[in-house]
Amino acid sequence: MSEAKVKLPGLGGRAKAVTGAALAAVGSFVVLVLYATFTTYVLPDEFAVRQVYVGPGKGIQEELYGPGLHFVMPGYERLHGFPRDLQLLEFNDNDISNSEGSFQSPAIRIQTSEGYQVTVDVAIAYRIVDPYKVMTELGPGELYLTSLVSPRSDKVLRQKLGELNAEDFYSGFRRRHAAEEARELLAAEVEGAGIQIWSVMVRHYTYDKRYQEAIEQRKIQDQTVFKNKAEALAATQEAEKNRVQAEGLARVEVERERGRSEVQKIEADADLYYRQKIAEGGLLVALAEAEGTRLENEALQAAGASNLVGLEMAKVMEGADVIIVPTDGPGGVNPLDLDSLLKGW
Repeated sequence: MSEAKVKLPGLGGRAKAVTGAALAAVGSFVVLVLYATFTTYVLPDEFAVRQVYVGPGKGIQEELYGPGLHFVMPGYERLHGFPRDLQLLEFNDNDISNSEGSFQSPAIRIQTSEGYQVTVDVAIAYRIVDPYKVMTELGPGELYLTSLVSPRSDKVLRQKLGELNAEDFYSGFRRRHAAEEARELLAAEVEGAGIQIWSVMVRHYTYDKRYQEAIEQRKIQDQTVFKNKAEALAATQEAEKNRVQAEGLARVEVERERGRSEVQKIEADADLYYRQKIAEGGLLVALAEAEGTRLENEALQAAGASNLVGLEMAKVMEGADVIIVPTDGPGGVNPLDLDSLLKGW
């Protein structure tokens, strides 16, 4: 029995297209697998350390790898990445920070020098400066944090902050000083592992309720004492101000009275001077008139004075009617005989 061959038109081209797409997909998958298997991508904020598993160069290599895509041989080697930016270790119970590069632990309970409990929120900023040391001393991943930075920080903070008494936490200077001492001590302990401590910041502290109430009452009493002292000082200063003002006003009034006295004295001196000058002028006029009279008398008594008298009389007679009266003979009249003249009237 012969086989019947049926040829369907148009299916050959489609089969080839499907086969090509499948091959492309398989090829892409293979490339992705090879890419994921034989390459490692180091992030921009990381650097990496190479670890060789077999062969003569087995172990941790000192060479550092920066950001970018790097070729690795699976089963032979591996790149271990570490953050190169600033990291933050937070001791608090408030869950206030979950940002990248931040690790949170419970707040630290400090036993103060007097035996009181203080809950302290602390933030420690640090960075990895030598990933080769981190890898060789501590291992890969976050072992540097969980096995070194976090437990050592807790120990050092309890030690240094525990040296403070309860009231010292109110003093910003003492808190900062204790935090700086903790930073120096912690930095010395982790330096050998390639980690640098930048800062230790005491951000918040809380006393237990019993001591909190006692310290608040004490602070209120202290503030009351300070308030009373301030009010007493203010009253003293007010009294002193009033005294100084009174003395100032008295000095002003004295100066005013002295000024008025000086004015009156000046006016009296001016009046006296005026009167003296008037008197001196009157005296000079009187003396001049007396001297003139004296000189006139002397002139009248001198020779020829009658002629001067006649001239003066002539001046007086100017413009008058002149009557000539005989002074001798029977009808003569003596003008100087006033009795005879009065009888004639």
